[in-house]
Order: sequence, then structure tokens, then C-alpha cells
Amino acid sequence: MTLSKIEEIKIPDIGDFDAVEVIEIAVSIGDSVQPEDTLITVESDKASMDIPSPSSGEIKEIKVNIGDKVSEGTPIINLLIAEEGVKKDNKTSKEINNEEIEEKVTSEVDKQTENKVVPPAPPKTPESSQLAGQSKSAKAHASPSVRRFARELGVDLGLVYGKGPKSRILKEDVKAFTKSIMSGEKLANKGAFSTPEIPPVDFSKFGEVEQKPLTRIRRIAGQSLHRSWITIPHVTQFDEADITELEKFRKSKLESAKKDGVKLTLVTFLIKAVVVALQKFPEFNSSIEPSGENLIIKKYFHVGVAVNTKNGLLVPVLKDVNKKGLFEIATEITELSNKAREGKIAPKDLQGGCFTISSLGGVGGLHFVPIINAPEVAILGVSRAAMKPVYKNESFEPRLILPFSLSYDHRVIDGVAGAQFTQFLSTVLTDIRHILL
Repeated sequence: MTLSKIEEIKIPDIGDFDAVEVIEIAVSIGDSVQPEDTLITVESDKASMDIPSPSSGEIKEIKVNIGDKVSEGTPIINLLIAEEGVKKDNKTSKEINNEEIEEKVTSEVDKQTENKVVPPAPPKTPESSQLAGQSKSAKAHASPSVRRFARELGVDLGLVYGKGPKSRILKEDVKAFTKSIMSGEKLANKGAFSTPEIPPVDFSKFGEVEQKPLTRIRRIAGQSLHRSWITIPHVTQFDEADITELEKFRKSKLESAKKDGVKLTLVTFLIKAVVVALQKFPEFNSSIEPSGENLIIKKYFHVGVAVNTKNGLLVPVLKDVNKKGLFEIATEITELSNKAREGKIAPKDLQGGCFTISSLGGVGGLHFVPIINAPEVAILGVSRAAMKPVYKNESFEPRLILPFSLSYDHRVIDGVAGAQFTQFLSTVLTDIRHILL
């Protein structure tokens, strides 16, 4: 007689991530699954991850729905396992003893290796064939328990860098690998430069110190900025615009704006001017596919505005700004900025941007190099405007000059196009009537 039992499948250890969202359920009640078959897919702030079945059997109950938040230990599936499945996934005492003996022997060998002070081999960059799916897990240096743990997470040990003696893969290495994937980090392609880690320093040896943890926003923003800086070939074009007439027009509308409860700032006009430039140069309103083979040209115009908050930098996104007037844009900027500073902004208000504006005009400085907000391909950095003597009509006149810089992805945009964009933007800002054209 065939024996069977119900096994409750739970979310395995997925690192430090908590309350990740279920975005897909890959099975239905009555389906038969095999080990490593995907049950559900969860998504963190930066990436998605499949949760595989640890055993073969029949789906009897699904305990989660799309949109639910799950963490390590959350029950997701009831699986009916036949005797064969039980035998396959539950080790006999002899097998367990063999595993323990192997781990002990391996551990002793590792200790002897450590005593000889043999430096660990540098991590090897995974080959492109590995990334395409040809697993080298079988050749990985890891104990049976670590292999079983990796199988539960669906991790290919051939892609994990071992930090134990002789590059031995530890359970902590598998956790770190899972965390990096969930954070949106990517493995280097064959031949890529691998940035060496900064060695830890005990600064307390040199004087008094204070340890202050980074906020979650700063950690996430830091990862995104670092990833953008090392993966995107940045080029920055510097230019300036005579905004004397624009500033006169803005001031003439301040009273009217105040009556409507609107704060009409220069950033409002920058957004409108940028949209005109994006319509003329559509490659700046695009994103490159991860494969690097295709360019996605966006037909909508969503502009992000960098906002400094006490917890770090946030970039609220104003949607469809080409369809909105100056007062409507100004109102939306104020509302989103206040929400960002109060920590009440919704995730949807931080998504979907096509182009970003970062303004330091209220702080000062001449020029700066902004980092591209991937997956966008360009970002505008605006500094403080200043009165300067400009030779015009055979004499020098005081004019309000706005310095700005444009960083762009050189894989998508060439230097000539970058210079043309900044020159056209300067023209639009100099004579705001171009917005109407």
C-alpha cells in the first residue's frame, strides 16, 4: 500500500528581507510538481525570486494570494507527498550519519588548511555560459547540508563565491548570494572587472568614534547609485542658459499663483522645458534593455525631481507632465515633495520616471556631475543662477545665467546628441515661448 502525507511548504530563509510581496502563483490545486519546480514568485524592492518546491507531490492547498506579504516561515502550500516522495526527500539515519561524517572530515581538512595559513583563492568571475543556465553546482566546494540548503532556495552553487577555506561555500555565502539577487545586484559577465572589497578598519584605534546606522532609504539609494555608476558609461555635458526673461515672467505670475495656493518655482519651468527637449530628442526619453540589444522609446513623459529628506534622497515622479499646465505641475511638486519629506509618499509615486532633474539651486555651487537614475539614460543637474555681465548689443549687460549639467548613458547617446540637447534646452529656457511651439 502506498503511503502518503501532507507536507506544509513554507518560505525558506531568504536573507534579511521581510514582508516581500507575492507577485505570481505558478501552480494550481491538483497540479503535480517535482523538486525545484516554482511554486510562487516573490518580489522585493529591487528584484523578484522564485520559491521552488523542495519535494515532489500534488498541490492540495494554496495558502497565499497574489499581493500577500510573506516572510521566512510563512506557510504557502500544502503538498501531498507519496511514499516515493518521502523517501526521496527524507534522509535515512545512515545517510544523515554519512553526511555528518563528511562534514566533520571536510571541516578537519579545512582547519588543517587554515593552520597552514594558505590564503583563499580570489573569487572567479562567473562565465557567461553559467549565466545562460549551464550549472556548475556539482563541482562547487560545499558540504551536503549546504547543498540541500541551496536547493531549497533554488540557488546554483556554481555561481556562489565561497569565503571559507579553499573557497569552500558556507551557508552564510548562500544567504549573501540570495540577498544580493533580491537587492537587484547582477553577476559580472565574463571578463568583467571585479571591484575588490574595502578591508575593514578599526577606526577606534585612532580616536573616539560613533557608529550611526544608515537609514533604509540611504542603503537602497546607495546601492542603486553605486550600481548605476559602475555599470553605465557616464558622460557629462556642461552648459548654461540666460534665464533673465524667464525669471521676470515667473515673478510676474507669483501673485496670481499665491492666490491659488501655488508655489511657482524655477523647477516648474525646468520640467516644462525638459519635456519640450525630450520630444525633440526621443532617445533621451528611453531605456536600454538589459541585453543591450534594443532601445525602448517611451511615448509618455514622466519626470522625476530629486528631493532631499532627513532619511536620504528620494525621487518623486510627476506623470504625464506634457499634458499639464505650470500651476498644476507646481502644485504636484509641492504635494509630492511634502509627502517625501514626511515619509508618507507611496511607492507608485517613485516609479515610472523617464528623466530626472536634480536641482541644487537653493544650496549653491557652479556645476556638479549627477549620477544617472537607471533605468533612465539621462539626468539634468541644475546649480544656482547668478548675475553675470554678458556682451549684448555692443555692450555688457547684467543677465541672470543658470549653469546646468547633463549626464547621459554613452551606450545610447553620443556626444554630439548630448551637446545638441543642452543647447536646445538653453534656447528654450532663454525664450520660454518655445514651450508653445
